[in-house]
Amino acid sequence: MKQPVFYGAGFPYREIGPLTGKLIVLEGNDGVGRSTQIKMLRRWLEAEGYAVSDTGLTRSTLTAKGIEEAKSGHTLGPLTLSLFYLADFADRLENLIIPALQAGFIVLSDRYFYSVIARDANRGVDKEWSRKLYGIALKPDLILYMKASVSTLVQRLIHGRGLNYWEAGMDLHLADNLYDSFIAYQTLLSKQFDELSEIYNFVPVDADQAVEPIFEEIKISILELLHNQLPKSKMPK
Repeated sequence: MKQPVFYGAGFPYREIGPLTGKLIVLEGNDGVGRSTQIKMLRRWLEAEGYAVSDTGLTRSTLTAKGIEEAKSGHTLGPLTLSLFYLADFADRLENLIIPALQAGFIVLSDRYFYSVIARDANRGVDKEWSRKLYGIALKPDLILYMKASVSTLVQRLIHGRGLNYWEAGMDLHLADNLYDSFIAYQTLLSKQFDELSEIYNFVPVDADQAVEPIFEEIKISILELLHNQLPKSKMPK
């Protein structure tokens, strides 16, 4: 059982109290395989007897529809869209993540606010401003950074669900086609994640591997966490 630790002021209007669960975040570029790993981790942890909840960006019932409509219309500027994502995050944090942690669940988060900061930085949003916005955020117990080369990412998506407008950063006019724009945008995004990794102490995972070896590598860090053996070098800052 531990007292909640926030990156900033947290929720000054609400007393959180002790948290008995664990918050584990998977971060990384588009197409890196986070969702696949979350599904596998949930099955594994539940089989081990843990109560598990999972969440991810734009899953708030308050904002999900509005964000989807805004993205499909390409009508909102970077700052407005950033605040939309903040509302999504705040709602899920207060009404899903924190209650689950209070109840002793392991919460698996497919991205956290780091992805929003990385995306916003590539669209000219001030990084320091973004970081201050997320002073409401709980510090996770473990942040796993699934890191893969852009060539791996593009091949996975081409042979999977395909490329899309936002994952290719088409709004930034980096290229006149999805393929070249995806490569340019994800390269920029990787640089942002590498910088965030240093700031927030991400634990790197070699995501150029096949699905099963990635899963086994992730399990090692989670087992260290659950058995109170996580080295200080892996603790989030």
